[in-house]
Amino acid sequence: MPSQADDLPGNVDQLRAFARELQAENAQLRALLKGVTQQAFGTRSERATVILGDQGCLALGDLPEVPSPVAANDDGIAGGGDVPARRSRCKRGLKALPAHLVRIEKLILPDSLDCACCGGALHRIGEDASEALEWVPAIIRVLRTVRPRYGCRHCREGVVQAPAPRRAIPGSMVTTSTLAWIATARFAWSIPLNRQIQMLAGQGVVLDRSTVSRWIGKLAWWLRPLHERLLAYIHQQSRIFCDETRMPVLEKGRRRVRITQFWAHACDDGPWAGPAYPAVAYIHARGRGHDEARRQLADYCGTIQVDGYDAYKALVRKGPGKNRIRLAFCLAHARRKFVEAYRKSPSPAAEAIITLIARVYAIEARICGSSAEERLRVRQEETKAIMTQIKAQIDTMIPQLSRKSDLAKAMRYTLAHWLGLSRFLDDGCIEVDSNTVERGMRNIAQGRKSSLFAGSEGGARAWAVLASLLQSARLNGLDPYTWLNDVLERIVTDEVRNNELDCLLPWNWAPAAQQPMQRAA
Repeated sequence: MPSQADDLPGNVDQLRAFARELQAENAQLRALLKGVTQQAFGTRSERATVILGDQGCLALGDLPEVPSPVAANDDGIAGGGDVPARRSRCKRGLKALPAHLVRIEKLILPDSLDCACCGGALHRIGEDASEALEWVPAIIRVLRTVRPRYGCRHCREGVVQAPAPRRAIPGSMVTTSTLAWIATARFAWSIPLNRQIQMLAGQGVVLDRSTVSRWIGKLAWWLRPLHERLLAYIHQQSRIFCDETRMPVLEKGRRRVRITQFWAHACDDGPWAGPAYPAVAYIHARGRGHDEARRQLADYCGTIQVDGYDAYKALVRKGPGKNRIRLAFCLAHARRKFVEAYRKSPSPAAEAIITLIARVYAIEARICGSSAEERLRVRQEETKAIMTQIKAQIDTMIPQLSRKSDLAKAMRYTLAHWLGLSRFLDDGCIEVDSNTVERGMRNIAQGRKSSLFAGSEGGARAWAVLASLLQSARLNGLDPYTWLNDVLERIVTDEVRNNELDCLLPWNWAPAAQQPMQRAA
């Protein structure tokens, strides 16, 4: 930029172009300053301002549905009159409590069973009963295993004793149920080990954190073959999702943590009633470069739904994956860039594109759960015209914008990824975005926030194994502790061999009482 008046261009046209560039840069900096100021000093409601009216309620699939708030009391309408409502109200109160829970009856009798009028004995004519959920703290107990020895009175060699049961950690003082509880609390519910140790100390059980960390490492060693089967199942699908996130690791001798990566591979055919069950597998790696992406997906053949990160695009530029892999990009990422540009500098062009993308998501919400053929038909008849309109508006507007503006950057990103962004129009099995795998990353982000870092690279690898299995169990509607406790017991006792591990995957699993295991011949 010229610093003196003598450095300004002498040509009038060049001077005008230079002034337009300065105006665009000034507007961009003002919008950026406005956004930063609002994020730093604005009220909470202003920080989460809804974009374009009801755009905040757009069904992008990345947020759970939140029920409408209801009143805190159970009183009826005063006076018994009906008040017209703008929308139908949901049913009030809790659902029936589960039938399998233990019922403890508490009988409350009147102070006297004599009639206050005539003094005669009262007899029971009915009752009122209600149920309430009561919490009983977890019971920590010691399992004392006794193995008597028996000997023969007539000889010295006739001593028999039952063999000791196998334990996950030989010589330790914990059962598989304790290990399953610690792992579930840590990797499914994001309770750090030091907090769990404090909880146990309140019950009089004092443990050292290094000891519990070694238990976690041993537990991950037992379950690593099952994690490999989970990853193999995901890679067998013709469409998967991939993403990555940072994972700080503490290394001995370093004054700061090393930033490594957690890669996530996921699948879920639920939106079109396909055969693939929901599953996610995490892989710990030191970096997130092109070589790491090629190593993890070296044998994969199919469609990968990802964001615009260049390591994924390198898979199809050259190498063995060029003819085996198709990339489908995420429309939610493209929309996010237009939303950021609109927040910094509201413009009709950004508003129009965001509105068109909202129409695409409205159609996707309507056909979610339909067959792949039905989704393809609707997309060809309705969505294709909307996507064509989006591209036409971008092609028309982008020559009129400064290259430095955020809106122009959003448009260039969309055009650069247009083939992958529109791939869902020609395949009813492909999703419109990669929110399936991004939802799977929340568990890692929550654990990272509560623990700050992994204690070592071995700890990060154990984290990846256990979080993969527990999160996949949750995705399939299982209680993670119940599943992990049963699976670990079967593996440790050799009830299930390595060539039978597929029966322990969450969608194949059933409690031993319901589905006895058959050993391979």
